[in-house]
Amino acid sequence: MLLGQQEPQAEIDRILESGTFHSSAVLRRLLRFLADKAFSGEADQLNEYAIGVDSLGKPPTYDPRQDATVRLNVGRIRQKLAEYYRDEGKDDPVFIELPKGRFKLKWEIRAKPPLELPKAVEAPKAEPSIPRVQRGRAAIVISGALVLSVIWGCYSTVLLWRARQNQTQTAAWTPELEQLWRPFIASKRPLIVAIADPLFFGFEGTDVYLRKVDLRRPDDASGSRELAALRRALGNPAIEPLHSFIPTGEVMSSFLVGKLLGTRKPDVSLQRGSQVLLRGLAENDVVLIGPEIVFDQKLVGIQLQPELTPMPNGIRNLHPRPGEPAFFADTVSSSSPDNGEVYALVSRAQGPLGSANFESFTSSRTWGRQGAIQAFTDPALARMLFERIKTPSGEIPRGFQIVLKVKFRDTVPVNISYVMHRVITSLP
Repeated sequence: MLLGQQEPQAEIDRILESGTFHSSAVLRRLLRFLADKAFSGEADQLNEYAIGVDSLGKPPTYDPRQDATVRLNVGRIRQKLAEYYRDEGKDDPVFIELPKGRFKLKWEIRAKPPLELPKAVEAPKAEPSIPRVQRGRAAIVISGALVLSVIWGCYSTVLLWRARQNQTQTAAWTPELEQLWRPFIASKRPLIVAIADPLFFGFEGTDVYLRKVDLRRPDDASGSRELAALRRALGNPAIEPLHSFIPTGEVMSSFLVGKLLGTRKPDVSLQRGSQVLLRGLAENDVVLIGPEIVFDQKLVGIQLQPELTPMPNGIRNLHPRPGEPAFFADTVSSSSPDNGEVYALVSRAQGPLGSANFESFTSSRTWGRQGAIQAFTDPALARMLFERIKTPSGEIPRGFQIVLKVKFRDTVPVNISYVMHRVITSLP
């Protein structure tokens, strides 16, 4: 324990012996673990995997993306600390909190109230008593960092406006970019850029949200054991299906697409995937950015005979040629999910009526999709792609599928490379 931490250590002891924490040995053990890490100066290195294995007894195969135990219990500690300082700890000399989104405890020494005004001093940051169902404040999010879609919409709209205002100053277009985007630029149809906004489930009266890739429709909530367990832990609030979040890679992708196409195509609109109707796919050119599982119900009319198909953990090669693997497997460490290598699949085909242009950018991770978009908007990467997929006549095939490998560090794509491609034909 570092010098000057005697009082916070004593406060932790008081909290662990309080009636508020008496009923849960798991929360007491987890709070002690977090306190020891904070006092030793090691809290900044904590992550969900380490907490799950070292404090909660999870096996080495523990995957925080599939098991929300750590986030759930950390949220319960925040709730219990708030309860403790509203009642038993309202006069304690030290105030300890666990900031939202972090695993590092913070504390402050409370100033002693003046003797002449003892009633004028209130417990810092204490909240008025509210029903238990409203105390869950931990945002539980599976599959990556997310941002509100309203921010994405406003940001992208401003981006397109600025791009159009600076058309004469734009030097991004190269012959290779021109070739890659020619069908969309030359088309007289409006272009829709649709960004995935996956389904989440919220709990009424709380700030708790759950996302699982196998919960694809609102009706799927009724059969989910995870949702049922979380709902019981929160006091059985109503469950609400939401499309309120956009993955961070999709936000950056919309920036890149808007920056590039906004200077050449006046009728580009940015839409959330959940709001794109089948009619829109038939009457407009469309670029889809997101996991295929989000869009699969809307792809039934696309004139595509695939040679490659996305999977939850990679890309499947349906008809491997000699020397080609049948599966391109993603490599992401469960202990460091913000780092790794994933494969992205770019597919171009005709729309439902056989005339509109359709292109999708998909990967199991949002940063893989961002990397694929970078390959189609960065001049140097576009040149590399063009040289790989051009026909003997020097043109881009009307229909194709491209596999790219995207290496990312701290959620940022740092290397994007070509793997293979197939020229595809339309369905009869």
